[in-house]
Amino acid sequence: MIGAFSYHKAIAPVIWVLIGLSSIELVVFHLLLAHWWPRVAAVVAIVTVVGIVWLVMIVRSFRGMPVLLDADRLLMRVGRLRSVSVPTDLIRGLRSSCDAAALKQRDVLNLALIAYPNVVVDLTAPIAVGRRRIATIAHRLDDPAGFAAALNRLGPRT
Repeated sequence: MIGAFSYHKAIAPVIWVLIGLSSIELVVFHLLLAHWWPRVAAVVAIVTVVGIVWLVMIVRSFRGMPVLLDADRLLMRVGRLRSVSVPTDLIRGLRSSCDAAALKQRDVLNLALIAYPNVVVDLTAPIAVGRRRIATIAHRLDDPAGFAAALNRLGPRT
């Protein structure tokens, strides 16, 4: 293996803020909702708590599931949420940024979630990810320069 690259320091704080806001919303909104419709408030509270627990589990998986680069494969992942394996011979190049409009394209897989990506991997040919064909993968890594150096050690990209 050439390297393992973490992303939890870059992505997790933003998700923790979302979890904190969801917790505040759980208390405030559901207390108000319980005043008028107690049964509806109970159902909405359960759904919200399940969502918060799910988010916490996803964030906790970030640290133990880094992006992996090997001589023949790049495994880009964001915890247990999403993972995509790319043969390194399909990597065309690496960019450090991507404009917001390009990130919304159907052929771009944005693994940075709600953070802004600092690593953009362009592919020579689209690969299948679910029902989509992905030509670009964006991510937010803790050490984008180290990732670029490791990818460059693999040799030139065509």
